[in-house]
Amino acid sequence: MADSIATLEHRLDDFSAEARRAALGELADRQKRGDARAPSEERPWVNLHCHTFFSYNAQGWSPSRIAWQARQTGLAALGIVDFDVLDGVDEIHAAGRLLALRSVAGMETRAFMEELAAAVINSPGEPGITYHMGTGFLRSRVRDAEQQRFLDALKASAQKRNLELIAKVNAHLRPVEVDDARDVLPLTPRGNATERHICAAYDRLARARFPAERELAAFWSDKLGCEAARTAQLLADPAKLQGEIRAKTMKKGGVGYTQPNSGSFPRLADVNRFVRGEGAIPTLTWLDGTSEGEADPEKLVDLHLRAGAVAANIIPDRNWNLRDAAEKQRKLAKLYEFVEVANRHQLPLSVGTEMNAPGLKFVDDFDAPELAPVRASFLRGAFILAGHTRLAFQEDRGYLSPWSLEKFKSARERNDYYEEAGRSPC
Repeated sequence: MADSIATLEHRLDDFSAEARRAALGELADRQKRGDARAPSEERPWVNLHCHTFFSYNAQGWSPSRIAWQARQTGLAALGIVDFDVLDGVDEIHAAGRLLALRSVAGMETRAFMEELAAAVINSPGEPGITYHMGTGFLRSRVRDAEQQRFLDALKASAQKRNLELIAKVNAHLRPVEVDDARDVLPLTPRGNATERHICAAYDRLARARFPAERELAAFWSDKLGCEAARTAQLLADPAKLQGEIRAKTMKKGGVGYTQPNSGSFPRLADVNRFVRGEGAIPTLTWLDGTSEGEADPEKLVDLHLRAGAVAANIIPDRNWNLRDAAEKQRKLAKLYEFVEVANRHQLPLSVGTEMNAPGLKFVDDFDAPELAPVRASFLRGAFILAGHTRLAFQEDRGYLSPWSLEKFKSARERNDYYEEAGRSPC
């Protein structure tokens, strides 16, 4: 008896790459035969910022699962972004080819920005530290040993931070103690664990250590400083409990937190050098314009341009889908202001929803009235980045290739060319 669509979709998140390939291949075949649903036409919506289970996806989705969902939703383009690793790049492009889907692959990390060393930028409470990206990677394997050393250092640094954090939090949460190798790393396909994986491990171990709900509630009330009613709500929702564990023990003010400094992360220019070395596009990330470092978008963009960035990333949902009317108005104004500055500097925009926390949508509502003033810019950016990926694969003519830098005399001319290439049907 043939496996159901739901069973095949479940296998898309198997830690076995071969199992994922086989499941996606079968789903694609069924879609061609008309046995699996498919949208009748492409939708002018995109998501270029989906984290996968190679770093952390709240639903445990692999690149193949995300690509399949994008195809089912009818997205015009789909992109993944993982922290400190390129493990999902080959898979997302293979899935894109199989499903006739425009694919873009990125990597996110944190970097030290010397010019804003005293200002909080987009990492709350951490002056000089900026989240930063490379967009438009073509392959998981880097080009040479020097590039590999840089990539290995990112992962090793993250693992070192995790071990130090676990040691501090273990001391606070005894008798519930996590062992990284035993309890955390098995939650990931390639050993690239995050704070969210660690929180899941603490949740699981605590439930095993205190099977009686009253004892479990007393443990977390004591360790997290929560009232009984609040603890009861958390225990009924593991995602919220794990978020509380992270907030109370791992973020600023928590027992496991270590304040980063200029040596905690690589220099911004070094990250951009690595990204360019892979033929990808250095991409600044913008949060919401409310911090000191983001207050002046013209200054921020200028500093990033000098450091080598030529594109920008935005998570729009943070700026418009807000309950507080005053906050929404303020952040929407900041969003429009930043997009205007990015457009003036011809920075292609990469937008998405992250999917690295429970409750985040698969794709932004591009039909929302709040996004009307910026929708065209978001779609243009997605097609430019898709065009870069397509031409880099087909003709070694990526956005920052020697061919491109010699041919185009202006950024606008370059963007028009790559947008046209990206809009072509797959």
